[in-house]
Amino acid sequence: MSSRPTIDVRTLFAVRGESEFEEAALNVFRFQAACCAPYATYLDLLGVAPDEVRHIGDIPFLPVELFKTHRVYCGPGEPQKVFTSSSTTGQTPARHFVADLSIYEEAFTRAFEMFYGRPEDVSVFALLPSYLEREGSSLIYMADRLIRQGRGGGFYLHDHERLLHDLRACPGPKILLGVSYALWDLAETHPGALPDTVVMETGGMKGRRREMPREAFHAMLGEAFGVQAIHSEYGMAELMSQAYSSGRGLFRTPPWMRVLTRDLHDPFAPAAPGRPGGVNIVDLANLYSCSFLQTQDLGTVYEDGSFRIHGRISGSEIRGCNLLVQE
Repeated sequence: MSSRPTIDVRTLFAVRGESEFEEAALNVFRFQAACCAPYATYLDLLGVAPDEVRHIGDIPFLPVELFKTHRVYCGPGEPQKVFTSSSTTGQTPARHFVADLSIYEEAFTRAFEMFYGRPEDVSVFALLPSYLEREGSSLIYMADRLIRQGRGGGFYLHDHERLLHDLRACPGPKILLGVSYALWDLAETHPGALPDTVVMETGGMKGRRREMPREAFHAMLGEAFGVQAIHSEYGMAELMSQAYSSGRGLFRTPPWMRVLTRDLHDPFAPAAPGRPGGVNIVDLANLYSCSFLQTQDLGTVYEDGSFRIHGRISGSEIRGCNLLVQE
């Protein structure tokens, strides 16, 4: 019996540039093609021989829906944690089996530092009621660790008065991280300037509010809170990494993550540059699940690697982490 291949996850976080990323992605692909049973079966059904894949553009992306029906896992032992997606009534949540929580912690800490500086220098105030009210949220795990590392902040379920009092009393840079409908509620009931504060939405109306084009939603929040730009976080339970937007809905990824788009009529063909398509994600930090995911989000990727999310592909399930529909 051949020995199980191994990859040092530290080398994945150290990738820089396209050539290093492609080499790392191909190594991870071969590892997961050998060790992740659902992905290996998917490749076999497609007639793809892993040894013949020479370029990142030839790597098939696993439909993210399989995280609902299969154990997409290739860790060296039993998982330390199972993250689950939010879901509406009657839907099956996705399950992400996490072999090593330190990998997730390194991924979100490194990405946060890249975009916002050291967690030790920032206070995070989390307004995430729908996530706090269920088990298994990767977003809550991330926010909790960032709060613990930071200078202050905390979780606020529905106590808007205490949130705003603590937020305004806290010195230094702050982030107000909120699910979209909760930020809307706060803007309506308690408008007022939030000095030295980054307002960041994570998407998700979850049927609590009518959908609104992103630009209009951000303009409303910006006016209510006296900030020039609304930041956004793009992530999901099936990913270990997150992308961030510092305004106008334009997201950027950390170096070990890429977003690509596929043709809406041919899931195995890339979308034309600068044209909307189905979103595919490469997340090398997903080492022990699957790093190559085909989502049901609709997006546009630009030449510099930045991207926008326009909503869900028509006819796909509405997910709890769905971003706002943009006209």
